[in-house]
Amino acid sequence: MEKRIVILGAGESGTGSAVLAKAKGFDVFVSDIGKIKPHYKEILYNYEIEWEEEQHTERLILNADELIKSPGISDKSEIMQLILKKDIPVISEIEFAGRYTTAKKICITGSNGKTTTTSLLHHMLRKAGLNCGLAGNVGKSFAMQVATKTYDYYVIELSSFQLDGMFEFKPDIAVLLNITPDHLDRYGYSMQNYVDSKFRISRNLSEDDYFIYCSDDEITISELERIVMRARQLEFSHDKQVKEGAYIEDDVMIVKVNNTEMKVPLSEMALKGRHNAYNSMAASIASRILDIKKEVIRESLRDFTGVEHRLERFIKVHGIEFINDSKATNVNSTWYALECMTTPTIWIVGGVDKGNDYSSLEPLVKEKVKSIICLGVDNAKLHEAFGKLVEDIQDARTMKEAVTKAYKMGEKDDTVLLSPACASFDLFKNFEDRGEQFKECVREL
Repeated sequence: MEKRIVILGAGESGTGSAVLAKAKGFDVFVSDIGKIKPHYKEILYNYEIEWEEEQHTERLILNADELIKSPGISDKSEIMQLILKKDIPVISEIEFAGRYTTAKKICITGSNGKTTTTSLLHHMLRKAGLNCGLAGNVGKSFAMQVATKTYDYYVIELSSFQLDGMFEFKPDIAVLLNITPDHLDRYGYSMQNYVDSKFRISRNLSEDDYFIYCSDDEITISELERIVMRARQLEFSHDKQVKEGAYIEDDVMIVKVNNTEMKVPLSEMALKGRHNAYNSMAASIASRILDIKKEVIRESLRDFTGVEHRLERFIKVHGIEFINDSKATNVNSTWYALECMTTPTIWIVGGVDKGNDYSSLEPLVKEKVKSIICLGVDNAKLHEAFGKLVEDIQDARTMKEAVTKAYKMGEKDDTVLLSPACASFDLFKNFEDRGEQFKECVREL
């Protein structure tokens, strides 16, 4: 009898998993508690996959041999509680797709910088002429690509939610950028639970694999001291020289891998700021492990255009610059954004607070921020954190209201920065929707 695979969630990862499961001859059923987008319905129809929307029919789900869960679905949901009670194995799309590809996998996780580093590394590999897919939390579904394409390499961005559903999956090169408090609401407000989740990227690494990490990150270092790591370790640092890996010295990035050295002045790189120096070091180390030529890496660092919604310098209106950093969904991301500001800043912040501690932002807010607009349903915590630091702090319930107020507060040579430090789900579909609305409202000024 054919094995039954049930997939919860029919978005990018769920639909991709369904197509791969069908291609491998499984009995496949897809269930989504929400409405399925027409694009995904069409794919399910084309591959003759059974599905349901706006409900979870227990008798069609609880007979699964294995269940693939979309990363956004919480284990606390009613249907997941029933599934866990029945001891049905639950895995992620990444775990499932990893079974069916022999491609080399370079996997990147961290609280901040994942998308930029993943996109930059993919850019480097493509520029070097490698047959390479971009997957995970960015790009197209990993499972869909495994089902329909033949790549030799994958660069995969992994969120903690995706890592939680991974058991046998193994990267060839694992990159851990940093660990700062994020999604603690999903981890029982326990930092150690979140750290454990991030370190799942390293759980199956062997002596032949590589682990790239930031040696300036205290949480990463203390965890590395506690666990046994079999993989070859390469570090990157902004603050000190390293034997193997990468570091910054006199505003030059130095990369040392396999007894070779390359240097790139920070001034030549398209991506600016301390956080991007970290991202560039991580991507460059991975590229050198794969023997990408130094000149290709240099060229990639010069011409990489960055990621939409991440410190995206959008346009100037009457001398006021508008920057879209909607992808900053946690405090640490916003810290990097504020650190980059060089002109008086009007800061648009707020959304769904995930147990945030704003204290680390206080010195930067004092130094750089002239006005704050709190964009969210409940802004009390923001007023409490910053009300005494900034004279002008106002509320907005729509993006149009926030942008209009920011524009009126601004003067020539000011910057309006959307860097919310929070999730977007109170007023927007996701961070992309929030960023698009911001740009649309700025265009209308």
